[in-house]
Amino acid sequence: MNTHDIAEIISRAGREVPEHVTASARLHFLDAIGVGFAASVVGPVTKVSGLANPAQENSGHRASVFNSAAYASSSVSALINGTLIHSLEFDDTHGASIVHGSSVVAPTALAVAEDVRASGTDLLAAFTMGWELMIRMGMASQGSIQANGFQTTSTVGPFGAAVVTALLHGSDSTLLANALGIAGSTPAGNFAFLDHGDTTKAMQPGWAAHSGIMSFELASLGITGPTGVFDGTRGFFAIYGDDHEAAQRFEDYAADIGTKWHLPDTAFKGIACCHYIHPFVEAAEQVVKGGLVAADIELVTCDVPVEVIDIIAEPWAARQHVRNAHEARWSLPYVTAATLLGRRSMPDLFVGVGESEIVAVAERVEYRPWVDSGFPDRYPARITVRSVGGAVQVVEIDDVLGGSRRSMPESAVVDKAKWCFGAGGMSESTSELLINEILNATDPDVARIGRALRN
Repeated sequence: MNTHDIAEIISRAGREVPEHVTASARLHFLDAIGVGFAASVVGPVTKVSGLANPAQENSGHRASVFNSAAYASSSVSALINGTLIHSLEFDDTHGASIVHGSSVVAPTALAVAEDVRASGTDLLAAFTMGWELMIRMGMASQGSIQANGFQTTSTVGPFGAAVVTALLHGSDSTLLANALGIAGSTPAGNFAFLDHGDTTKAMQPGWAAHSGIMSFELASLGITGPTGVFDGTRGFFAIYGDDHEAAQRFEDYAADIGTKWHLPDTAFKGIACCHYIHPFVEAAEQVVKGGLVAADIELVTCDVPVEVIDIIAEPWAARQHVRNAHEARWSLPYVTAATLLGRRSMPDLFVGVGESEIVAVAERVEYRPWVDSGFPDRYPARITVRSVGGAVQVVEIDDVLGGSRRSMPESAVVDKAKWCFGAGGMSESTSELLINEILNATDPDVARIGRALRN
């Protein structure tokens, strides 16, 4: 399917987003900006806000930066805010596509909507359509992009951000088609950060958001993009996933844009670490609730889906002995051990260096590869706990909490947002007004949202 076909489908579908999908978009947009606002104070990359230029306020560009008095161009605002949103590993994930869409399309939608003075209704529609495209690209890849060493979010992200930008500018499908073609020259973002717990992963969705906006701006200036950017030996899926069948799968998925909606299936995060670890945390919490304390545990065996071993389990010794707390966000043994010690996987767990008490318990955790676990259609976990006295307990979690099969209630998402805004220093009254504006206003006021998120 060429970019003109995709652009026409998206342009039509973006005008008629069903009410229940918009309600989901409101929650996911709220969740994203809440996480980003908290990260501007308690995250590992707070200084990224320094990219904003105070002089931008007088340049005609007025896109907000979380917790900052400075303004930025829309592309720089999206880069900063997208980086913050993803930096805590607290942002949402669509499971089957392995995509953190909100960290790309939320900062894009906010920045561009502020810049062009779009309505809140249009912001939510564009946010939704960017998500829907990213999900379909991720599902078409069937994990091949990640298996090839790239983060799926940051490779499909420029396409989603280009969609958001074009829709908010009210552009025609021809301009959107060129923006998509140009976006195909910008994907990037690898998993090299896992070797030493570096924070580059945080900026990858922000860079994708920046790239998508710039792709549209370049298209507006006459740069053209290849219409076959998704197809063939030089196409996106062949290059990034080494998958020559994915383009056809993508065409099949793209055909129902506007009639089938995937955004409501996206999982919210209740804890701040890699989503693959979440079901293991829940299993460990059940062990703790059963009365078994960490001191009485001799061995914990985690059955890990083979597809995620390289992300959360290997090299195992290094995962047990994390060198910094950011590295711990992707350490199955460290986070499992912390849970067994009664520690909640919130941002304060991932500050400084790995705690010796947690590391000592992590040394009693091992893993086994789990073939045919059902991943990525579901994110399961199984742990076997052997106590010092020889008793054995097996706990299995069928799928992660927060997704379509085990949805998180709206009240829990709102409570999380309140916590995040408070962690970022927002007053309770401003937080309440902001949440009400996003969730309940018939046409949310974009300027009011931006003012609440600035400092």
